[in-house]
Amino acid sequence: MLREAGMSALAQSHNDRRERALAALAEKPDGVVEALAAKADVTPAEILEILPQGSAVIAARDAFADIWTDMTGWGEVLFIVHTDDIVLEAEGSLPQGSEGHGWFNIHGDSPIGGHIRKDNCTSVTFVDRQFHGRRSCSVWFMNDKGSAMFKVFVRRDEKRELIGEQLAKFEALRDRYAGA
Repeated sequence: MLREAGMSALAQSHNDRRERALAALAEKPDGVVEALAAKADVTPAEILEILPQGSAVIAARDAFADIWTDMTGWGEVLFIVHTDDIVLEAEGSLPQGSEGHGWFNIHGDSPIGGHIRKDNCTSVTFVDRQFHGRRSCSVWFMNDKGSAMFKVFVRRDEKRELIGEQLAKFEALRDRYAGA
């Protein structure tokens, strides 16, 4: 009886969180995911989960290296780290990575470099949605807290349109994981 009550309370909590997330998304469907999540008191992952079908395609954590390697051939991307305190943006190509000492190390001829705790990545989400009235395509490397460790965005040209060649590569990579 107690177990049933606990499971019922858990289901209700999940439903409450989902309803708050849906309300925040309905209010600003093309808003910043992290802002929507904060407003609804849910995680960014919970916002991504309720996007319209096909807007968020999730790949398993073991796809990290394959996805990263593919993206090293995209040319210059927009690399974003979004925390409560900063939205850090860097434009450049993604360098090849190598694993060592518990890190995924990225160094090369790019302003994007450093060390990633690859083991903290629980999934990789391909996000294709409207953002402030324009289509936006990005790859989110998610942690176990339901937040993005970092994101890689398809860049825009001088007319603010997604770069076609890069968009095609994003769509092809996403589609490889859509049925998985």
